[in-house]
Amino acid sequence: MAGSQRWLLATDDGPDDVTTTPEVRILKGEEVEQYLDDLALLRIQVFREWPYLYDGNLVYERRYMASYRNNPDAVLIAAFDQGKLVGASTGTPLMAHASEFATPLEGRGIDMERSFYCAESILLPDYRGQGLGHSFFDVREAHARELGMKASIFCAVTRPDDHPDRPDRYRPLDPFWKKRGYTPITGCVAHFSWCDLGADKESLKPLQIWHRGL
Repeated sequence: MAGSQRWLLATDDGPDDVTTTPEVRILKGEEVEQYLDDLALLRIQVFREWPYLYDGNLVYERRYMASYRNNPDAVLIAAFDQGKLVGASTGTPLMAHASEFATPLEGRGIDMERSFYCAESILLPDYRGQGLGHSFFDVREAHARELGMKASIFCAVTRPDDHPDRPDRYRPLDPFWKKRGYTPITGCVAHFSWCDLGADKESLKPLQIWHRGL
């Protein structure tokens, strides 16, 4: 599951017992190594939720997160509450990421060499709806501009409205993304495989591509 935009913030307002403001910082080098297991476990935990329903494993997730440590142009942002990792967000130049997410953009007038790919943004449930989503986007977009990028792109998985596992309280995040200036590119859909919870093998999932200029 190589990093579509997996934004899970703002699905609820968060509980009243969260009284501290998480610290958001960029992890590099040895810091990434120190938190690799925590980052991998966080992805596994959060992506089990709708709409990803991802049945992850620690070996793959740890290797995937290490790829951000090894790429000098990538950014890995983490949110900590009193030293505990509660959220994370990543991004990398589009051409340094999986080809599944670049290929659908070919022939659409987008300079892929100067496009930045915003990958996952994940938060534990208690920390959603507090503005961290905007912080994650702010840091990634600023990093992209520093690299000379002219566009920001992400993907979001699409599931049928009548999917049996769709929660009754689920609220699509389209309004949040549009508020950030992103728009879906009509007909531009990437496909990536992962194993759903309860499934015995991987299956292709459609991911809508969103775009904004920087």
